Parts: sequence; structure tokens; C-alpha cells
Amino acid sequence: MCGIAGSINFKLDIPVLTKALFHRGPDEQTTFEEHNLQLHHHRLAILDIAGGHQPMHLGPYTIIFNGEIYNHLEVRKKFKFSCNSNSDTETILHAYAQLGYSCLQEFDGMFAMAIYDRNKQELFLARDRAGKKPLYYYSEGQAFVFSSELNALRSQLDLRINERQVQQYVRMGYFYKSSTPYTNVSELPGGSYATVSLTQPGIRVTKWWNINSFYTKPDTDNFATATEKVESILHEAVRNRVESSDLEVGSFLSGGIDSGLVTAIASQYNSSLKTFTVSFDGEYDEAPLAKLVADRYQTAHHEIKISFDHLKDDIEKILSNYGEPFFDSSAIPSYYVSEAAKKHLTVILNGDGGDEIFGGYRRYVPFARYDFFKPGGLVKMMAAAIHTVLPVPNNKKSKYNYIYRLADLAGKGNLSAYLSSTIDSFEGFEKYLVSDMHYLDNVNKDFAEINGSGLSGLQKIMNLDFDNILTGNLLVKMDIATMAHSLEGRSPLLCKGLLEYVPAIKDEYKIKGAQTKYILRKLAEKYLPAELINQPKRGFEIPLKKWIDGELKDMIASYILSPAAYCKNFVQPGFIENLWNRKIKAGDEKRAKMLWTLFALEVWYRKCYLKNA
Repeated sequence: MCGIAGSINFKLDIPVLTKALFHRGPDEQTTFEEHNLQLHHHRLAILDIAGGHQPMHLGPYTIIFNGEIYNHLEVRKKFKFSCNSNSDTETILHAYAQLGYSCLQEFDGMFAMAIYDRNKQELFLARDRAGKKPLYYYSEGQAFVFSSELNALRSQLDLRINERQVQQYVRMGYFYKSSTPYTNVSELPGGSYATVSLTQPGIRVTKWWNINSFYTKPDTDNFATATEKVESILHEAVRNRVESSDLEVGSFLSGGIDSGLVTAIASQYNSSLKTFTVSFDGEYDEAPLAKLVADRYQTAHHEIKISFDHLKDDIEKILSNYGEPFFDSSAIPSYYVSEAAKKHLTVILNGDGGDEIFGGYRRYVPFARYDFFKPGGLVKMMAAAIHTVLPVPNNKKSKYNYIYRLADLAGKGNLSAYLSSTIDSFEGFEKYLVSDMHYLDNVNKDFAEINGSGLSGLQKIMNLDFDNILTGNLLVKMDIATMAHSLEGRSPLLCKGLLEYVPAIKDEYKIKGAQTKYILRKLAEKYLPAELINQPKRGFEIPLKKWIDGELKDMIASYILSPAAYCKNFVQPGFIENLWNRKIKAGDEKRAKMLWTLFALEVWYRKCYLKNA
């Protein structure tokens, strides 16, 4: 796990860049220069600590690499590579030399890499399937600059804001696919590679992996066979992620089945496994359920009690770490738990991806019965009429809120139904946004392609969530939260085997009746205490309403109510003041989401763009 950066026809300010990326790789910092190319590497040494130095060279190839290839020894054996170290970086170089761009198909891991190919006078950039490891780039004229983080790019370049893409953020709550808040700056999408000529810079992006193609594969496995395959793949994934490290590997352990299964299996490959559970004041405490798993597998268990007493002092720093407006308030406990875990180790397993791959969200249940993206005309008309007369809910966990949102979905259809079913921040309040007519054109185009693909309603929303919420929000959150503390997070449920098998299994193996993640719950009966099996999906219980009206009230007001607030460019005049003073009819949860969206935007503008101290 590392931080990488580089440039063509642009001189990097190495001391400034080093400061910006130091947290991603405190063990070693190295710069390589040749002709008009610079490559800069920050190393967090985890595998082959003595022999894995970067940049690494093999004949005409030079690489800088961020991530881990967990099956690299199997790749070496398969293609009979003769290597001089135990480093997965060397394996990548040999694979690229022999297989070219197609080497990516062989790797099971998380990665963002840059390979300088002297023969082609070309820079090759690539990201893993899910996009766990980030890679951003600036391209304008003859200059090309890339980095692991947006803040590092901002430290080198005088960037301008792309207001259309900021408009997308305000509406959607995250940056869509390759979008960033800056003009001429993009994120290389997950499952993509790019090539840049050193003589005529200009990036060419190619999609090398797409989960959609695995949703369309035929599958005839019965439930027993599918369960056996999932178990076998998961064992291999966990084992590889435990053993592919020269440092101790621990596990985040919540009260859910994803992290519970990962922990249970990991304990078979590490008899002294350390586990970490978050405990904090809120509506729900998962620590007692997590302890049942820890006790069953006799792990060295640590319960991390998180206090938000210093949130007022930390919130600007936490949000600024992302280098872009970041809406997801669960970034806050993710930051604190990563900070605490780093005191004990450097590598940690998690359950990321389980919900998006196996069907873990409550909103998936109705989509397993009905395609809300294509509601019939009568259904749409009746649902819209009912929704307009229903009182606004204030508790997002209530059954009433569930019914209210179902009526909302059935009355919309198309992209609006998807946005309502996910982040649901400004949905229903679009009239208060200042936006041009085309700011969602690319989103609508991609949605229409999925919506017309012939997939079931459940497959559509899961495909969309993988491409949008997972890659654009959840994986970004955990990468920044962990790497802010030089902690590496590993996600067995996002392994190559599961990503390329589970999408095609039958819908009823994922959602059965009202039961989410059915196949994983049945597998969990073999490994976990019964009390965990039928627990509903719960994320961090963030008291957002309480923060906005309590601890953070004055700070948020000073940001978004300021006459010169940048966020006011994206909403109608007076909207923020009226929302703040409860003069606009909105439920407490909805109000909190909209205010937090604007607050995160304003913090980014002042702290990251203007660089105010």
C-alpha cells in the first residue's frame, strides 16, 4: 500500500508533493526521472519489506504501484516467471512484459499502477476491478500529472472548479465515475486502464473489466452448489489476504455477517488474530454481537470506544482529507476507528462489498419483486398521488419511512427512482437547485443503458450500486479514512472470484422473501452465532440530526449561512436560510442530509480549493 504520483512535461515540486502524500507511505519516498517523465513513490512497506523498493525496473519497464496482488505467487507459477524477490511488484512487471495490457485479467487484488514502457515511449496506468485504490489525473495541452489523491494534485497545480460536476455532487451526493470537482482533472474509473504517449501526451482510457458482463452470464448452479462455491472462493480470498503480508493482519469486526464471516475464516489462518469493534453512543451498539464472534474464535479482541467529544476540532480535517466535497457522514467514525486500529497494526481486513455483491440493503427487497425503474403508467400515477398526501417521515429506520419511500419510487421511475432509493438527499427538492439542463446527461445515458439491458430490477439496482455508490462513495471513504493513518484495508468480499461468480447466481439466492443476502446468511449459519444471522443491515448509526442542531450547529451556520458562501451558487436564493430555519417542509433526516451536503461542499471550497488554514 502506497501513494504514487508522476508527470509528463511538468516539473513536480517534490518537497510539497512529499508532504501531501506522506501519510500514504511514510516508510520510504523515492523519485525517478527520465527525459520528460517523473515518477514519485511513497512506500508503506508490507510485503517483501527488504526487496520491494520502488520504482522497480525490469528491462525497458519501470513501475510505481499502490496496492497488493494477493495471487501473485500463483501468477508466477502459471507463467513460469523467474523473479529475484518476493515482491508482487516484480510479478506485475514480468506479467506486463509477457502479456501486455491483458496481464490485468490475471490479478486478484487492489491496485493503482503506472508502468513506463520505454519501447512504446508510453505511460500505462491501471486500476483494479472495483476501484479500491484511487488514481486521479490532470491532462491539459502537453502537460500530464497523476496522483493517488486530489489534494496532492492541488498542491502542484493551479486548478479551476468544474461547476457542472459540482452540480452533480449536490444532486447525487458523490462524484460520478470519472468526475472530480476540478476542470481537466478526472479519476481513472475502476476496471479501466489508460495509455499516455510521452511524445504526444493525451490520455486514452479503456474499460478492461465491467461487472455488467457477469450479470448477463448464464448460471445453472443450484443453491447447494452456489453456496459451496462461495465458501471455497471466500476461503481462498481470506487466506491470500492474511498470508500476503510480512506484517500482522487483523480484522474489523462489526455485529454483521460480512465482517463476521471474514473474521471467522481469517481465524483459521491466523491463530492469534486481533479484532477491532467500534462502540459509540448512538441508537445501536454492535459491540455485544461482535464480542460473541470474538469469543467463539478466541481472537485478541479490542473494543474501540469512540467519543465525538472532539468532533468540532476534527471535522474540518476529516472532510478536507478527501480533496473533494464528501457527503457520507460515516466517514467520521471510519476515521476514528482507523486511527485507533493503527495503534495496534498496519493491515486490517474488512467486509466491504458484501452488500453490493450479495444483496444486503433493505431497498433491494422490493426490487426483487418489481422493477421500479420501469413502473407501469397506472402504478406510477397512483403511487405519485398517494405520495403527495402522505406525511413526511422523520425516522429513516421506521416501517412508515419504508412505505413512504416505496410510494416515492413507484411514482417516479427511471433515474429519479434510482437517486431516491440511494443517497436521497435533494430528491423531491430539485426545484431549489440552480443547474443547467444537461448536468445529468452522462448519468442519464449510463442509466438508460443499464435500464434497457434486459436485467431484472434487482440486478439493475445492484449493478448500478456497484458502479456508483460502492466505487464513488464507500470505497473512497475507506481508502481515505484508513490511509490518513497509514493503515491498509483489505476486502476479501471484493476478490476476483466473487466479483466474477456471484452476479450471475439467481436473484432468489440473494433476496428470498424479505430476507436480504440470503446465500451469505445461510453460509453464516456454519460459522457465526445464531444471534447474528438475522440481524438487519446497519451501518454506523450517525447522529447527523443531533450534530447539526447541537455540537456542530454554530460551525455549520458560519459556513453555509455566510453571505459569501460558495454553496449558495448551487441553490435558489434564500433556500439555505429557509431550510436552516425550518421554513421548508422537509423531514428531519432529509433536512440534515441537504444541510450536510452543502456544509461538506463549503468545507472543501475553503480548505482544499482556497487552501485556507
